[in-house]
Amino acid sequence: MLKILITYAVQGEFVEIKWPDIEPYYVRTGIGKVKSAFHLAEAIRQVQPDLVLNIGSAGTVNHQVGDIFVCRKFVDRDMQKMKEFGLECEIDSSALLEEKGYCTHWTEHGICNTGDGFLTELTHVSGDVVDMEAYAQAFVCRSKEIPFISVKYVTDIIGQNSVKHWEDKLADARQGLSHYFNVLKERI
Repeated sequence: MLKILITYAVQGEFVEIKWPDIEPYYVRTGIGKVKSAFHLAEAIRQVQPDLVLNIGSAGTVNHQVGDIFVCRKFVDRDMQKMKEFGLECEIDSSALLEEKGYCTHWTEHGICNTGDGFLTELTHVSGDVVDMEAYAQAFVCRSKEIPFISVKYVTDIIGQNSVKHWEDKLADARQGLSHYFNVLKERI
């Protein structure tokens, strides 16, 4: 039985995954990199999963509400400014996923840009989607040599929507992610 630790930031993003031959464990991490990293590290210590799957909502600049992205590459937008000083701000989790043979048939590729602020104004953002947790989780998983993947449902267009729009779209995200995992993808 494959142990999968499924992370989500807020209750409105919770999706039950019903795949055969897996043992799912769920952890609500809270919003933001620090809370997310802490709660994930504690859950990893307790569960010792084979894979961590982050699911949730995200904003975008160049795509549509309702799009779903499977992210294996992550950018820390708060640390991007420090890149010239040699500080790391990007993680690619592809190699460990491929080595273990996980999620190889999930073809919806994307780059997730993570930061501690909820973006409401259009700024230069690298990546396909923006969130507030995935980079931190990718960092924790890489340090513990656990495969990590993040699946994001676009709930808002940066510069066009507010925090209220995001809250209103959480039910759509939950429904879209449930369909993605339990209809389109019936296995890891």
